[in-house]
Formats: sequence, C-alpha cells, structure tokens
Amino acid sequence: MKKLEYDLVIIGGGPAGLAAALEAKRNGVPKILICERAPYLGGILNQCIHNGFGLQYFKEELTGPEYASRFIEELENSDIDVKLGTMVMEIMVDKKVIAVNREDGMFQIDTKALILAMGCRERTRGAITIPGSRPAGIMTAGTAQSYVNLEGYLPGKEVVILGSGDIGLIMARRLTLEGVNVKGVIELMPYSTGLIRNKVQCLDDFDIPLLLSHSITEVHGNERLEGVTIAEVDKSFKPIEGTEQYVSCDTLLLSVGLIPENELSNNLGCEMDKVTRGPVVNEKRITNIPWVFACGNVLHVHDLVDNVTEEAEIAGKAAAAFINNKKNEVEKEVIITHDNNIGYVVPQHIDALNNQEQTIKFFLRVRNSDEDVRLIVKDNFNKTLLNLKKTIVEPGTMVTFNLPREFVTKDTSSIDISISKEQAQ
Repeated sequence: MKKLEYDLVIIGGGPAGLAAALEAKRNGVPKILICERAPYLGGILNQCIHNGFGLQYFKEELTGPEYASRFIEELENSDIDVKLGTMVMEIMVDKKVIAVNREDGMFQIDTKALILAMGCRERTRGAITIPGSRPAGIMTAGTAQSYVNLEGYLPGKEVVILGSGDIGLIMARRLTLEGVNVKGVIELMPYSTGLIRNKVQCLDDFDIPLLLSHSITEVHGNERLEGVTIAEVDKSFKPIEGTEQYVSCDTLLLSVGLIPENELSNNLGCEMDKVTRGPVVNEKRITNIPWVFACGNVLHVHDLVDNVTEEAEIAGKAAAAFINNKKNEVEKEVIITHDNNIGYVVPQHIDALNNQEQTIKFFLRVRNSDEDVRLIVKDNFNKTLLNLKKTIVEPGTMVTFNLPREFVTKDTSSIDISISKEQAQ
C-alpha cells in the first residue's frame, strides 16, 4: 500500500476544509493535504448560484461559486496538496488515515493532526416515512438544485415543497424563475425553519404560499407522482382529521433537515453531541481526541457560510498550534450549560487557562421563536458576564456572540447561557 506523510490532513474540500487549510498554512503548518471525494473543490457552494454569500466575511454580496473561488484561488497559489475524487475509508487511533482513489488505489497517510470538515447530507423520504407508493418525482431540494443549476434539467412542472429550510425556500424561488408552478411550501412546525430573509425574498416576494403546522400524509401515483395529501397537524404533530386536502403535482421536493456526516468521527471514537449530531468540542474546535479538530456542518449545521469560514479558521489555527507545539500544557475544563429554550451551544466546553485569544465565539440555536429578549451569560459565581438585547430569536437563525476571554478566570468552572423575556421598565 502506498504511504504518504503530512503534518495536517483535512477531510473535505468544501468551505470549511478550504478555510481551515489556508488558516493552518498561514500559521506555519508546512505540509497539508485536503482529501475531497468530489471531483472538484468548493462543496455545495458550486450549485448555490444565488447571491447572499459573503456579506459578513467579505462585506460583499457573492454567489456560492464566487465565494468558493476566493478560497480556491488562494489555495492554488499555495503549496497545499489536494486529492480530488478521494474517499477516506478509515481514521485510525495511531494517526493514520486510509483513503482510496483511482490514481493511487488504497493508500495510507501518516499525519500529526486531522481536521474533520465533511459537511452534512439531506434527510430523505426514508428518514421521515411518508406513506404511499414510490413514484418518480420525489427528491431532496438539494438534488433538484443540482439538476437545475449544474445539469440544466427541470425536475418537474408542478412542484410542492415539504419543509421550509433554506434550501427549500431558495428552490421555491429558483423553480418559479424557471417557469415552474410552485404550489406551496408545507412546514410541520408553526414557524419557518429557514432564515427570515429567505422567507421574505423567496416566498413572500413571489406570492408562494407557506402552510405552517401542516404535513404531507400521503403521496399518490405509480410510475410518476400525481399528487399529495396535505393535512394540518396538532401540537403533537399528528394530522388533524377532516383537514386533509389533495394537491395535484408531479414533483415533491424534501427540505426536511440536514444530518452531519459523522460516520468516520463515530468510528474513530469522537464524543458526539446528541442534539447537533456533531463532535463535542472546546473553543478551539478540539474534539475529545487531542489531535482531531472539527468545523463546519460536520460539527453543527450552519445557516451562513460566513460562520462556517470563521469557525474553520479557528480550527485551522488551533491545529497549527498543536502541530507546532504551541498548545497549553495544562488545561482546566469549563462546562457550558444553557436553559431549556436553547437547543444547543457550540463549543460545549472551554479551557479556563487558554489565554491565546481575546474573545471566545459561541454559536447557539433556540427552540422557540420570541421577540424582545435578553441573552444572559453567567459564571458559576452567578456573576453576569454578558447581558445582550435580542430583538428577535428563532430556530432557523443561528445566534452568535463573543465572550471576552478576561471574563473567564482560573476559578471559573461553569458558564450558563439563558434567553429570557425582557422585563418591562
């Protein structure tokens, strides 16, 4: 078996992998290899030809391919190695990576550190068990996006979309612009699960109906989809009898959630978060395995690629510090806790003795929408560290904030984050 040696191996050549590799290179890592299973770099950004990328990171409005090209061009001008069409088969505890491609066959890479940046995949019909036959015309919204934007094919002429995640909302607008009759977006929850701006720009601006608290209870058709039955659901998400209505359509797009691709992480023994379905990490994106880092959608599903890039740069810089023996020799774990209205927080713990950064960036998602709330951060002494006003919070939009490092001392053992209604003055 062919053997290679690298200081850092990054699995995934999407936005997270690209940004992590460049940041590691800027911080002095000599030999870096990106393993990407697709035949091109950029990941999902290549099929996202709509604008709205880069507003935070570049202060410009870019399309997905434009955003990716900024990083690909910088990478091509570096000495970072890339292996495309390469599937990583196994990560071994003794810092060996087993991969395969057509050129090298099965090969082994010895490394000093590893960054997980494998992204996520869409949930399919099988994951949500919609009753009915199995006709053609049912696919994920991302698959339809690939057909339209990369292959030049329309998936159908009359479309219903299940799920109001960002990909579904964007495809509602994209198909409408191509002359498709998008009959509506059906959402199980009582709120849209995508970004507010996408709901406004992709549905409201095109008069596409959004049916909240509804689901599809049956699909109809044999060779090809002919229609779906829609019903209102109660608070337990069970269909309410008597609310069923039939909608004819030849295509059903599913935008019902994303799953981080952590098969390799699980097999390696990474500790996983049950909510995010990604590895548990500290503020440097280090997993419970000291030489393994994680970032991007394999860690938790983001709604903005700008946040992916920022997080990947944290992981890349930390991996460089590990490789160059600049990490803290002694660490003290500070546990992050949160109230019930917060679904999850990343990072899940931080190092009280890490003084390399001036701020710690947190990402979180709430469970329920609310307006005029306060985000409050307290330490184990019940001292308020942050008290931030939030005009609106909703599950579809990630909340981020920076905690100054000086607020965390060697005596800090836990930090609690809560979101509560602002008290009237």
